[in-house]
Amino acid sequence: MNLKIKLRTFWEETKLRFRVISAALKSPWIGDVTPVGRLYITKTSSDGSVVDYGLVCTKVVTTAGVNFLVDAMQGLTEPELFRFHASGTGNTAENVSDTALVTEVATRTSGSQTEGAANVYRTVGTINYTGTHAIVEHGIFSASSAGTLLDRSVFGAINVLNGDSIQFTYDLTFPAGS
Repeated sequence: MNLKIKLRTFWEETKLRFRVISAALKSPWIGDVTPVGRLYITKTSSDGSVVDYGLVCTKVVTTAGVNFLVDAMQGLTEPELFRFHASGTGNTAENVSDTALVTEVATRTSGSQTEGAANVYRTVGTINYTGTHAIVEHGIFSASSAGTLLDRSVFGAINVLNGDSIQFTYDLTFPAGS
């Protein structure tokens, strides 16, 4: 892994730890069991060149995503539906109240699903582009169109041209309480 990727990963993990510590200081009597999403990106250009951006964002899931998971624990929805990757060009900051991407482009793709570790849900999806875009947002949804947004991530622009693709790897970690 090159130095730039290592530094970006270190920075994203540091920001995440600061958010977790801040939340713990606000509510010191409860353990932190906040699920955390991590987004990794690899771009393949139409000429075959590959750029690994590594970890580009760490955020918490949306309120709609949490509500969907609570319903799933009651057998009302299917949690394995959270496998649809979408990308867009809207750079409005993430918010737990988000329910969609700001400006979705390209066709959503159904990602593969694996267990990154015993407490990590992973989905990997590749989106192929047929136009020129500056991709700055990604979302995990419960359907190939509309659906519930589990997590929305915003990151530095990744420029794509017709024939380029981006592989998105999304990890959702569920820490045990203390």
